[in-house]
Amino acid sequence: MIGRIHSIESFGTVDGPGIRFLTFFQGCPLRCAFCHNPDTWKIDAPVKYKMSPEELFDETKRYKNFIKNGGVTATGGEPLMQAEFVAQYFKLCQEYGFHTALDTSGAIFSVDDNSENPLSEIAETINFSNLVMLDIKTLDDKIHKKYVGQSRNQNHLFLNYLQKINKPTWIRHVVVPNITDNAQRLETLAKYVSQFSVIERVEILPYHTMARFKYENLGIKYRLADTPDLTAEEADKAREIFRKWVNCDVK
Repeated sequence: MIGRIHSIESFGTVDGPGIRFLTFFQGCPLRCAFCHNPDTWKIDAPVKYKMSPEELFDETKRYKNFIKNGGVTATGGEPLMQAEFVAQYFKLCQEYGFHTALDTSGAIFSVDDNSENPLSEIAETINFSNLVMLDIKTLDDKIHKKYVGQSRNQNHLFLNYLQKINKPTWIRHVVVPNITDNAQRLETLAKYVSQFSVIERVEILPYHTMARFKYENLGIKYRLADTPDLTAEEADKAREIFRKWVNCDVK
């Protein structure tokens, strides 16, 4: 089995607890207007690495002294597009003692026709994840379809499943001026999140325009060209809304 890997970062500090070895997997079914990695969208785009789970694990071990108190994170793109690969890689990492974190939108999560159980390869990936970091774009389905490209139903099903199996979860939410930076929408999301006991942290991610050059290089129209960066003050206001409702850490 060969994985298509966009890039690797050996000293990540913002994608899970501690210092982490990050793997950015190629391919994503979403087309978020505020995505900062549009170069990971196309699954068949040229990639820097084509590796087996064992080869990726061997590369990871080179940094064991740095990540021994952190771990490894699969991100992207959407790592569940290569779920079987991630599961095998995470299994090797767990056997070695590395903490594993899955960074996902849950966009391709689905259940079989006869039960509430997810498809086997996705279930296996979640099973070998010590932590799931779930990106919730918005609860407003009209906004979700307009700026993300699909319904948020899979995201909802995914979080319900994480609650069902009692999987430690962090919620990540990008706050975008004039779109999701809205007190009512933020409070609605905070109330929704407060229902799930598996959620250990909420991370507010301020929207920024640093990825604009990637869109230009790829020849992709940057749909939020007139949207300013979220200020630190605006981000703090969003965090305060969540702190009123959730019983977990808010960053």
